[in-house]
Amino acid sequence: MLENKKIVLGITGSIAAYKACLIARLLIKRGAEVQVVMTPAAKEFVTPLTLATLTQKPVVSEFFDRRDGSWHSHVSLGLWADAMLIAPASASTIGKMANGIADNMLVTTYLSMRAPVFVAPAMDLDMYAHPTTQSNLQKLVGIGNHIIEPGTGFLASKLDGKGRMEEPERIVDVLEQFFSKQQRLAGKEVLITAGPTYEKIDPVRFIGNYSSGKMGYALAEVCAEQGAKVTLISGPVMLTAKHPAIRRIDVESAAEMYEAARKNFPKADITILCAAVADFTPKVTADKKIKRKGDNLTLELQPTQDIAAALGAAKKKKQVLVGFALETDNELKNALDKMERKNLDLIVLNSLQDKGAGFRVDTNKVTIIDRQGITAYDTKSKRDVAEDIIERVAMLKS
Repeated sequence: MLENKKIVLGITGSIAAYKACLIARLLIKRGAEVQVVMTPAAKEFVTPLTLATLTQKPVVSEFFDRRDGSWHSHVSLGLWADAMLIAPASASTIGKMANGIADNMLVTTYLSMRAPVFVAPAMDLDMYAHPTTQSNLQKLVGIGNHIIEPGTGFLASKLDGKGRMEEPERIVDVLEQFFSKQQRLAGKEVLITAGPTYEKIDPVRFIGNYSSGKMGYALAEVCAEQGAKVTLISGPVMLTAKHPAIRRIDVESAAEMYEAARKNFPKADITILCAAVADFTPKVTADKKIKRKGDNLTLELQPTQDIAAALGAAKKKKQVLVGFALETDNELKNALDKMERKNLDLIVLNSLQDKGAGFRVDTNKVTIIDRQGITAYDTKSKRDVAEDIIERVAMLKS
């Protein structure tokens, strides 16, 4: 699966840098083309000459060549690569990546990268366990990076614990497994709704909810990486769709989301309704800001169009329709009822009672329900949850 894949291998200042030579060699043996990018500190542990010899490509470390002034384009590397692997990734580099500190060629390349990024941390156990490092790793996961967890064992500090970079063979296997799944949705049209809707009360106020859109955007990225052409109908969020195979349609209200979903549904092979759509909207929207008068303000609300029910009624035999159920009580019963009423093929249940699930967080804890059974998952990053959902959807399509 790595045949002809273009891999940017980032190497940072860690004693585990010597293992990067083995990673480069394994990638090349499996058919990949490798371009090494090193931080200045990495060159203290392993020489650019060694890596250039292994990859048959000059190593990139500085922004420009001091001999002739030629520029090393991080932008070109970001467009060239099928994946970026940073192994080893030091605590310092992880912190810079998480906070956009582009003071070297490696981090600048990372910030320009359009392809998936894999990070293999390597550091002493106390550095790895430090809340700052863990927060930075969570931040990287939250924006779509893949973390290859370090192992536990004897460290360079002579301590024993978690922080040892995963073995080269396993790291390369992770990339191979990723690419083996990448074309699972090739040729498929996927429609995804994400984020909240805003229902206007007047020009400055609205009825809304706390949805960040992170779950829907993670699903869009995973589907696009697996070969699908994705239409993402997004409510108002502070997120960016990175993959070039994602076409984003911005909407604000439930009515706008309904119209966009209805229009794009007929050509979709898979539709995933992840948005937190308002169930009610003001019957009358004021043209001007409502002024404060008296003690009470009464708003008359009317139901919005039920997107899931409408699409479920129009669904053809070969289409797969996935819904979400965010519940606070009687979770399983309500989810099963929703799946039947709205003719869904699969429903993803999560509960606000579960820590790490729900709105405005980077993790989720879900139960996936389809006609074949019910599977409960542990708390995971929303990116990993998206992988689990698409795994189940792919099984329905097979």
